[in-house]
Amino acid sequence: MVRGLIDFGPTLLMNLITLIVLYLILKKFFFEKVRDFVQAREQAVKDAFDNADHINKLADEKLREYNEQLTQIEAKSREAVKESKLRADERAREILDEASRKAGAMITQAEREIEKEKLRSVGEMRDHIASLAIYAAERILEKELDQTAQTAIIDSVIEQAENSKWTH
Repeated sequence: MVRGLIDFGPTLLMNLITLIVLYLILKKFFFEKVRDFVQAREQAVKDAFDNADHINKLADEKLREYNEQLTQIEAKSREAVKESKLRADERAREILDEASRKAGAMITQAEREIEKEKLRSVGEMRDHIASLAIYAAERILEKELDQTAQTAIIDSVIEQAENSKWTH
């Protein structure tokens, strides 16, 4: 007899019962464990991704904080350099002003001393000229001379005055 692809007989019925029993046994002992394992694995993978996202967020936050701190430190250092430069400029101005003031005082003092020395020299020169005039007058009075002799005596006194060393 020719049989078809599927023979509907006691063997098929046994195969179906075996398949159903095997399915129930697998469902009871294996499918739940596999499903639990797959769910646990899915949860572990999800947790790992969530943890990685959380760590990335923390790292980004720390990087942002460090960048802010670095920016603040740079700003503080720029401010400190600016302050130092301003203080140095102010100190340089003070030093220049002090030097200018001292130089002005020294110039004023030197001018006073020059004026004093000039006045003293003029006084000495007046005294010396007066002495020469008195000496010339004495010489002229000692002798009654004519105009030529008087001029010769005055020239002689002037020549003596020129030859004498005048110290100022």
